[in-house]
Amino acid sequence: MKDRDLTSRGAENNLEGTAKDLKGKLKDAAGGLTGDTSLQAEGKLDQAKGKVQNALGDLQRNLDRKNQP
Repeated sequence: MKDRDLTSRGAENNLEGTAKDLKGKLKDAAGGLTGDTSLQAEGKLDQAKGKVQNALGDLQRNLDRKNQP
């Protein structure tokens, strides 16, 4: 089985990271509206994870571009 290149893995991480960030924003907002501080905290954590994953995707894509002839 052939490994996927860094660009495709990077794009996948960008997509998943953006989805996690959005999910976190929704949880944070829902927690704020209902007064559920636990849900808000969970949402903020999801947002942070999404931003890190998105940054990883950017890094993978940039590394792949630099390594191409």
